[in-house]
Amino acid sequence: MPEITSNVKFEHIAREWRCKFSEDNEKAALSAAQSALEEVLGKLSAVKGVISVQRVVCGGCFDFKVITKLSVASFQEWETSKFAPEADFLEALGKISGIDKIETQTYTLEEVKQSKSKDKAADKKAQKEANKEEVKKADAEKAKEEDPEAARKALVKKVKKEGGKRGVEIEGAADMGGLQFFCTMVELPDGDLDLLKTCVDAMNEKSDPTEEERKGGSGAIGKMVFSAGTEQLGVLAYVPEAKQGELNCEEWLKAVLANFGGSMIESGASVCTGVVKTDSDKNVFPLKIREPMILEANNFLRKKGLFPEDDGDSEEMVFGDDDFPSM
Repeated sequence: MPEITSNVKFEHIAREWRCKFSEDNEKAALSAAQSALEEVLGKLSAVKGVISVQRVVCGGCFDFKVITKLSVASFQEWETSKFAPEADFLEALGKISGIDKIETQTYTLEEVKQSKSKDKAADKKAQKEANKEEVKKADAEKAKEEDPEAARKALVKKVKKEGGKRGVEIEGAADMGGLQFFCTMVELPDGDLDLLKTCVDAMNEKSDPTEEERKGGSGAIGKMVFSAGTEQLGVLAYVPEAKQGELNCEEWLKAVLANFGGSMIESGASVCTGVVKTDSDKNVFPLKIREPMILEANNFLRKKGLFPEDDGDSEEMVFGDDDFPSM
């Protein structure tokens, strides 16, 4: 097995093609780069010994990367052919307006996931430490229950984290799907409109690409966000200023609430909020009506030409925790 040092060995080598894309014209350069990749993907996948071909896109750093992994022997053989179809792909990228910093790189690429430890003593020590952490967490939770203000601050922190993470996910989904309006759901606000606003603010916070864990970044994307609690379903509609000529925030939310007996709580050009109260006598429960309301919100967008038409063959696009798994 080849090695770089005595404890750094490798069996696989990867070739990376990368570039930067402009966000101008609804990220037209990114779309063109994807089309260029699709033109050569068949040939690339057919290269002898290819183990995987991965595409990496960062909506914050504007990176577009293609990483092809092969065994050492297969890589050396591919190298003799000058990594075909590399030249064709790089040439195509060079002709795209809004693409720059076109580069290639070769490096080793190994899975380093740790298998189950055979050192029972180490496992026992790790479990002991984990138990200590659980006790600390339990004590902290107990303290919060005794101090409502501290508990609220802790909850707000979690809500912001959920919103920040969801914002990055929405931005990425928008980049890939080209959608500019989304309907989604969040859990932690639990129907509370103040917490729901905090959550959406975190979604819309300007993303810092230099941060180790990015958050926010979806401020340019219109959205309707739903949060189901025990007493009510909280709903917040957000339409950024740049899209208010296409969609009226108040009109959108009123149309969705009207079908489920909801009430408008706050109205504005960019942000509107409303609720649907739980009513067991009328069989109205937040969790039960949440998805039908999301479908209604999407249908309203369709009428405006702002959401893809349902062709009957695909499922309705509802974005929630199942669509954005934890990373």
